Amino acid sequence: MGCAGSTPAKGDGNANKIRKPKPWKHPQPITKSQLMQMREEFWDTAPHYGGRKEIWDALQAAAEADLNLAQVIVDSAGVIVQNADLTICYDERGAKYELPKYVLSEPTNLIRDS
Repeated sequence: MGCAGSTPAKGDGNANKIRKPKPWKHPQPITKSQLMQMREEFWDTAPHYGGRKEIWDALQAAAEADLNLAQVIVDSAGVIVQNADLTICYDERGAKYELPKYVLSEPTNLIRDS
């Protein structure tokens, strides 16, 4: 038994285990190719807004991997996961990394390319 503010006991594993983001909806329906373009633009520009390139690279690899591999990647890179869905993370120096939902999962209103 615990309360919402309780912390995990030692031996409970990683307190910040990665999970999939909650379902979300883009303001207007977009195609898979538009989503891929948005993701590519984000990853190309993200390192220019601060933080270390190797952490951005690790976050990109984690975002594109399954949950188990993503957990290994962030743990190995020393990424501190603030939100379990990876939307907010920090590196060991305290730099903040914010990831938009569109790089982590597909929107519920995605239009499948034909």
